[in-house]
Amino acid sequence: MKYFSSGKRGKIYLNKNIAIKKAPRNRIQNEVYWLKLLNRYSIGPKLISYGNNYFKYRFIKGDFILDFIEKSNKNKIKNVLINILKQCRILDKLKVNKKELHNPVRHIIINKKVNMIDFERCYLTNRPKNVTQFCQFILQQIKILKNKGFKLNKNKLINLLKKYKNNQNESNFKEIINYIKKA
Repeated sequence: MKYFSSGKRGKIYLNKNIAIKKAPRNRIQNEVYWLKLLNRYSIGPKLISYGNNYFKYRFIKGDFILDFIEKSNKNKIKNVLINILKQCRILDKLKVNKKELHNPVRHIIINKKVNMIDFERCYLTNRPKNVTQFCQFILQQIKILKNKGFKLNKNKLINLLKKYKNNQNESNFKEIINYIKKA
C-alpha cells in the first residue's frame, strides 16, 4: 500500500487498483452510506469494503474534467456533459445534494465513462442543487467551451436553470439536456 493523495479531511492510499480512503469515522460513515446507495445507480466508485475509519473502493484512472475538456473534441465533451447532468438528475431525484458540483475539478474523472468521486459531504435535502450547480460550472467554462465550438447563450441557460430550480421535473430537465445537445 502506498500513499496517493490527501484532501482536506483524509488521505488516500493505493494497493494496485484498490484505493483506501482513511479519514475521521463520521466522514467515512457518511461517505460509505452514500456510496452504498449511489452504487445501485452506477454513480461513484465501486465500494469494496469498509471499517471504522477507512473504506476501500475500486480506483478510477482517468482525466479530471478540465483536462478532459482541454484535450477532447466538441462531441466527446457534449456526451460527457450530458452524462454528468443525467447523474446529477438522479441525485436530485434521490434528494441528495453532493455539494462540490459547482466546482468539480477534482470530483469528476473521465475514462471510458464519467465517474463522480468524493461523497463525504453529501446530505439529504428537499432542495437538491446538483443539476444547477453543475450548470454553474458549465457557465464558468463558457469561454473554453465556445473555443471548442459550442454555441452557448449564458442568459438562455440561466433561464432554463431558474425554471428547473423552481420545478425539478423531467420536462424542465429535458429542456436543459436538449439545449446542451444543440449547443
